[in-house]
Amino acid sequence: MAKLELYGTRRCPHTREMREWLEWKRSDFLEYDVEADVGARQRMRELSAGQRSVPVLVEDGKVIQIGWQGRSCMVDSE
Repeated sequence: MAKLELYGTRRCPHTREMREWLEWKRSDFLEYDVEADVGARQRMRELSAGQRSVPVLVEDGKVIQIGWQGRSCMVDSE
């Protein structure tokens, strides 16, 4: 089974929507809040070539989706 990772923020409604969709599909995934977890923010940027938009969905170490239905939130560049 593929390993899914969801990178997002608590304040971004699109992260919540993607989480709900993954839960509806009964997908196993790990979720990271990139505003609260500096290490997760760095991993997301490394995986996505510096992406600052969330949510970001990663499967087996590769970005498969940025944003949710064409919408996303920006995170700080720090």
